Amino acid sequence: MIMMDKLAYSSGLRYISPCIKAFVAVTTLLICVTARSFIISLVTLAVMGSITVCKGGISLSYYIRLFRIPLLFLVLSTFTILISITGEPVTGTAFPIFGSYLVMKGEDFYFAGNLVITALGAVSCLYFLSLTTPVTDLLYVLEVIRCPGVLAELLLLVYRFIFVLYDMAVAVTISQKSRLGNKDFKTSVHAMSGLLAMLLIRALRKSSLLYDAMESRCYDGKIQVLRESARATGKEIFMAASFEAVMFGLYLFLRRLH
Repeated sequence: MIMMDKLAYSSGLRYISPCIKAFVAVTTLLICVTARSFIISLVTLAVMGSITVCKGGISLSYYIRLFRIPLLFLVLSTFTILISITGEPVTGTAFPIFGSYLVMKGEDFYFAGNLVITALGAVSCLYFLSLTTPVTDLLYVLEVIRCPGVLAELLLLVYRFIFVLYDMAVAVTISQKSRLGNKDFKTSVHAMSGLLAMLLIRALRKSSLLYDAMESRCYDGKIQVLRESARATGKEIFMAASFEAVMFGLYLFLRRLH
C-alpha cells in the first residue's frame, strides 16, 4: 500500500487531470465487464498496462507482481466453475471419486478462462487509476461528481489510518520478534492477540490526537487538502474520447458477430 502511494505521487501521469484518468478507467472497466469478450479484455489489459508502465514509469516487474493477489483469488474462484460433482458420468471428462464423479466440460473451460481474463482487464483499469492518481486527486473527482462530503472525508481518514496502523503494527511486530514472541505456535497466537489489542488502543489514541490537531487548525467540519492536479487540456479530452469510442465500437462490432 505504501509503495503504491509512492508510485502514484512519482508517476509520469501524476499531473494529468484526475477527471480524465477516472473517466478512462471507469468507462473502460464498464465496457470490459459488459462485453465479456476475450478480445476486448485482452485489449483492455494490454492498453491499460502499457500506459501504466510506459507512460507512468512503473516497473514492469512490480506491475506484474501486483497481479499475483487477484490472480490467486481468481484461480480459487474459477476452480469451482470448472468442476461439478454428479452421480453419473456425463459428457466431458469424468473422474470417479467416492461413488460420484468429478466432471469437467469443455464449455466450462471457456467460461472460466473468459471470466479470468475479464477480471484481469478490470483490475488493470483499477491499477491504472490507483498507480497514477493520489488519493487527494481522487477526492477532487468525488467533489466534481457531487459525492457527499462526508463520504469523501471518511475515505481520506480511512486511507490515512491505514498507514498509521501499518507503522504501529510493524513497530510492535519487531518488538515482539526481538523478545522471541513467535518462537512457537502458542507464543505466536499470544503475540497476535497482544498486537491486535495494542493496535485498537493506539488507534483510539491516535484518532483523539488527530482530532485535537484538526481542532487546533480551525477545523470547521470540512477537511481541506492541497491539490496539484491540472485541468484537462483539449488534447487529453480528445484522446480519451477517441479511445473510449474505439473501445465501444469494438464492443458493438463483436456483439454483431455473435
